[in-house]
Amino acid sequence: METGKFGKALLPAICLFLLAQVGCAGSDAKGDERDDFYNLLMQDGADPWMYKHTDGYYYFTKTTGSDVTVWKSASITGMDGAPRRVIPTGGHNIWAPELHYIHGAWYIYYAMDDGDNVNHRMYVMENTSADPLQGVWKQKGQITDTTNRWAIDGTVLQVNGELYFIWSGWEGKENIRQNLYIAHMSNPWTIDSERVEISRPTYAWETNHSPQVNEGPQVAIRNGIINLVYSASGSWTNDYCLGLITADVTRDLLDPASWHKREEPIFVSGNGLYGPGHHSFTTSPDGTEDWIVYHVAKYKDAGWNREVRMQPFTWNADNTPNLGVPADPNLPLSLPSGEVSRVRYEAEKGQLGGGVTVLENPEGSGGKSVGRFEQKDSYAEYSIQASAGEYLLLARTANGSAAGEMAYFDLSVDIGTSVTAAVHPKGWNNWGVSTAKIQLKDGVNKLRFTKNRGEFELDCFDLLPLKIPES
Repeated sequence: METGKFGKALLPAICLFLLAQVGCAGSDAKGDERDDFYNLLMQDGADPWMYKHTDGYYYFTKTTGSDVTVWKSASITGMDGAPRRVIPTGGHNIWAPELHYIHGAWYIYYAMDDGDNVNHRMYVMENTSADPLQGVWKQKGQITDTTNRWAIDGTVLQVNGELYFIWSGWEGKENIRQNLYIAHMSNPWTIDSERVEISRPTYAWETNHSPQVNEGPQVAIRNGIINLVYSASGSWTNDYCLGLITADVTRDLLDPASWHKREEPIFVSGNGLYGPGHHSFTTSPDGTEDWIVYHVAKYKDAGWNREVRMQPFTWNADNTPNLGVPADPNLPLSLPSGEVSRVRYEAEKGQLGGGVTVLENPEGSGGKSVGRFEQKDSYAEYSIQASAGEYLLLARTANGSAAGEMAYFDLSVDIGTSVTAAVHPKGWNNWGVSTAKIQLKDGVNKLRFTKNRGEFELDCFDLLPLKIPES
């Protein structure tokens, strides 16, 4: 049984299993079972798209350059260590891919150009395999309306047995503003109506940068209300945010009068996080919670240097989403309901060498962290009791390089072959997450973090099995 398939009734038994799988040995490291996590899904990335399929797995993609990469995970929080497939496109500047399951097949919608942004258009490919990480991805070509204007961020709305394509595009041939358009589809790769504008930047929080932007449309339907949540303002600024447009499922969705825009944004910068936007919606493994997955700037004025975060949200009485504010990055969130607990190790409880020392740190887990990985032999080591298997390690790390350079550490088990993990430069106490897959043996394992290059700090790390056997 996979981690994402447990319900609440099984959690006590699972927790006992985890404590048997990953414990502690010796006095230098003590692991604590935790049902929470520090809210950072990936320390680098933008335009996250996450979809929970009927098979219980989560499928994820984000902007990765000149290809499309798809991850498959049994849990939300373990996505960074999940299996993935890289799908070549043959194009340039692939933006904001989305993976949809429509009429028994998989479709990836993505924006692509020939090296010149003016030529960005939407494209789609198809895979009829049950698993999108398997089978053949077949190019279905460009998806467009009769204007064939600049287009990005396409998504598909499935409602009342009909398909609609919604995207961000230019009205003409110049980059003055990005509007949101909708058109009817005769099948998952063909638009069969004229495009209809349903939103353009009008309010002050949408028009405060040039060009003016409405983009990243995503749809969530609740009790007959279509919630089209979109990104507004400059994606390269601290002002990037989410707005809301609604429509009733019974209305003519190709009539602009059916759509109603809120005067104020519904998700803005907060708690030291800037420019939250370009999101997707998903549910917890047991289906009882709604979650938003979104990107933010890594630090104030970071521009397009972004990371992926997530948090739960609730619903207002009028069936619109109540997203709140970006969750405080230094306060752990409860794990998505139905995910198994993990074991957390505080960095200061290990054996330290090569100049590494414990630092008082009010924003660290437990109020402390370890740092000064400055020498070639700087290390922090932990003795861990485990059952044999493959584990995902998620380390809370920071890099305050004045030059903005990446840092790297080597992670080894019993001083054996090591894997190298990166720590992105965001500033000290601006914690990120460095992930690695490791193999542990039955009994005591000596887990060592060793400086590779650059300087970093280590706050804590979580361990969870990548696979949990059926009970």
